[in-house]
Amino acid sequence: MTPISEAEARVMEVLWQTAPRTSEEIVEALRAPTGWHEKTIRTLLNRLLGKGAVSAERDGRRYLYTPLLTREAWQQEESRSLLDRVFGGKVAPLLAHFTRTEKLSAKDIAELRKLVDDIEKKGH
Repeated sequence: MTPISEAEARVMEVLWQTAPRTSEEIVEALRAPTGWHEKTIRTLLNRLLGKGAVSAERDGRRYLYTPLLTREAWQQEESRSLLDRVFGGKVAPLLAHFTRTEKLSAKDIAELRKLVDDIEKKGH
């Protein structure tokens, strides 16, 4: 799949929350929080159609839009891209960066320990 832009991801977020939706509903959901014009939102929606990230099904005189790209698949692609571009494809430098630059709560640390334990149990 062709990567989706940050603006296109905002449109996808609306569809991931509730789908199917009409273009009017998508415009209404995005206009106020983004300040985008209706034409901009419709252009983004058409780009997503062209990329195969959403489908459009005719419903009378309107179309209903449904995401084909799942949030999980998008997150996986985006995180892999970040990992490759910024950290040479390695997870340890990413985690090291966050532990140095972000304040981790006790809960965060416990979750990281559990992840490492689970990885070790699986033999990876």
